Amino acid sequence: MDAIYLDHAATTPLRAEVRAAMGPFLDDNFANPSSIYRLAQEARAAIDRARDSIAFSLGGEPQEIVFTSGGTESNNAAIKGAAFANRDRGRHIVTTAIEHHAVLHPVEELVERFGFETTIVPVDRRGIVDPDDIGQAIRPDTTLLSVMWANNEIGTVQPVEEIAAIARRRGVLVHVDAVQAAPFLGIDLATVPIDLLSVSAHKLYGPKGVGALVVRRGTPWWPLLTGGGQERNRRAGTENVAGIVGFSRALELVVAERQSAAARLRGLRDVLIDGVLGRIAGSFLNGDRETRLPNNANFSFDGVHGESLLVGLDMAGVMASSGSACTSGSLEPSHVLRAIGLPDAAAQSSLRLTLGRGTTEAEIQRTLETLVGLIERQRTVAAGWRTP
Repeated sequence: MDAIYLDHAATTPLRAEVRAAMGPFLDDNFANPSSIYRLAQEARAAIDRARDSIAFSLGGEPQEIVFTSGGTESNNAAIKGAAFANRDRGRHIVTTAIEHHAVLHPVEELVERFGFETTIVPVDRRGIVDPDDIGQAIRPDTTLLSVMWANNEIGTVQPVEEIAAIARRRGVLVHVDAVQAAPFLGIDLATVPIDLLSVSAHKLYGPKGVGALVVRRGTPWWPLLTGGGQERNRRAGTENVAGIVGFSRALELVVAERQSAAARLRGLRDVLIDGVLGRIAGSFLNGDRETRLPNNANFSFDGVHGESLLVGLDMAGVMASSGSACTSGSLEPSHVLRAIGLPDAAAQSSLRLTLGRGTTEAEIQRTLETLVGLIERQRTVAAGWRTP
């Protein structure tokens, strides 16, 4: 029986069209694009075309695109670059309690090592931040706000346009982690007051190890990596030509298919949510039912341990996760689930199922049948252990 992959929030498979676009720069044209001979200049031209395409897809300008190794580097570069460039104006940073650790940990480092201060804005039980809370957290010495567009664990979508407008009126730079949002939500930087935006290729059927940070024109910002003059002196290091070309092609395809793909996934997601909540007693959906990504379903279950559930699913051929892939080895309950008010026991029973291009209704039904059986067995065994 074929395996079922339901962990698309962790990573996505490389599309055939993307692999084909990358092929020439993996095989024939291996040149360093900073060299002057013709083969190298062909590689440079490919990067320039990719930059133009990505800028068009995001509503930005080509010169605002800085290629990176992925979402983690983009987030670190945005936060540290903006913080250090503006530290004479103030050393206060505002962010939220459900950010990815690639945002929270750089902010913590700035606080612990460099004397910055931070306000962590809470979210409600749905996992959504109130824009008024952001406004109240901003101080005269606040120079940066970092907020994710969509959460990687529970899929909730934040009111980024309203939040960014509040920060802009107060003269605060806005960084948005759009790593999870980019495959599903329309991003138009021409209409939303965002100064720094992080995106990653491998979340949208592109290659791993490549992403981008958009640094809007005029944004005070220092580069994270220095050395060579690549990326207009904004990110040193020889460019990943094949990865950049693949990233561009993947984003083009996602944008072209976004509406139809989202509608299909939303339908499958709702079948999954209705099936779990209707067939499994003591099951709960984490995050808002409607204001969430079309492919995300995150549950908690009474009387079930999440790690055991994941092992059982894997043995049955269903690949899933309990939260962020970056912290899947941790024994600590998810900080996101704690932030929405879940007790530790409920947080440790969580299951994240994220759908993708290849997901079918038959796979959803098979997953439901598997889940029902696994949870019933876990609860039966647990009850037996408690029997004198």
